[in-house]
Amino acid sequence: MQEITHRLSNWYKINKRDLPWRQTSDPYCIWLSEVILQQTRIQQGLGYYLKFTNTYPSIFDLANADIDEILKLWQGLGYYTRARNLHATAKTIVNEHNGNFPSTYAELIQLKGVGEYTAAAVASIAFKESVPVIDGNVLRVISRLFSIEDPVNSNPGKKAIKKIVAELIDKNAPGTFNQSIMEFGSLQCTPQNPDCKNCILNNFCLGLENKKIDTLPRKIKNKPQQVRHFNYLVLTNSTHILIKKRNENDIWKGLYEFPLYETEKKLTHEKLIDNDRWNKYSDSITIQKISKEYKHILSHRILKAIFIIAESDKIIIENKNEYFLIPIAEINKYAVPRLIERFLTDYKFV
Repeated sequence: MQEITHRLSNWYKINKRDLPWRQTSDPYCIWLSEVILQQTRIQQGLGYYLKFTNTYPSIFDLANADIDEILKLWQGLGYYTRARNLHATAKTIVNEHNGNFPSTYAELIQLKGVGEYTAAAVASIAFKESVPVIDGNVLRVISRLFSIEDPVNSNPGKKAIKKIVAELIDKNAPGTFNQSIMEFGSLQCTPQNPDCKNCILNNFCLGLENKKIDTLPRKIKNKPQQVRHFNYLVLTNSTHILIKKRNENDIWKGLYEFPLYETEKKLTHEKLIDNDRWNKYSDSITIQKISKEYKHILSHRILKAIFIIAESDKIIIENKNEYFLIPIAEINKYAVPRLIERFLTDYKFV
């Protein structure tokens, strides 16, 4: 075990990528980077990290920010619950901890949106607590290295891997070790075609010895993705456009969209145009165009969206807390889902 730990640490010193959150022990920056990098590649996440640290240099700046501003800055990164939890946690740390991060895993995991992975990362990297970080890279490295047959997304699989990492972790430099094994999985022990011949751990690897590298890690298959059909009405008059804020407990809560009619199946153009549902937004709507279908894949859902571009001299707003008429020229100031951002880029209202 000690030799594996030693080799990983030496490999990390030579091969680690030069990333800004690795140049600081500030728990705010470490926490921010870990939240951004959940479900996100480093190449994409780096730009968002720099935007956030430039806009909100401290936990106080983030706590005092408007949630709409945060969601707009987050736009395109997906999994928007992360952004809402980021804001809520910043407020908690400022209001209840005087801006000081809790310094232990047990305290950190009590914060909103902070799970086992993020709590372990901040505790080990910022505060040198000896607690293992388990992410997808670590699951893959350990399952191959020790030829673990239990699915890594099952309780037995996770428990076995966590026990091994707890034995491997360098008690004197837990943060460095955690980063080294995650980086090793990202750069060396990759999901497809890992370079086992030139791997520093190949003489320890039971997966390689048993010729199971291509079949490990094992995973329980997820349920088939649900398909949802979104039909949007993009309604304008000569100067303004109608938008809606998503307040329901569903995807994209807090983001803006156009009036939506969701259906179980794809509708024909005739049914989209004739649908009486649009009448509540105006007595006289002129349909100009129906867009192509936009497909957007989430972790458990596939979204298919159509945009009906229309005009009306008189737009009706029944609920002014949910629907808003805004100047067309200001549409890009509002935080919208990536799917709608793609449509706006194609259609170019402004």
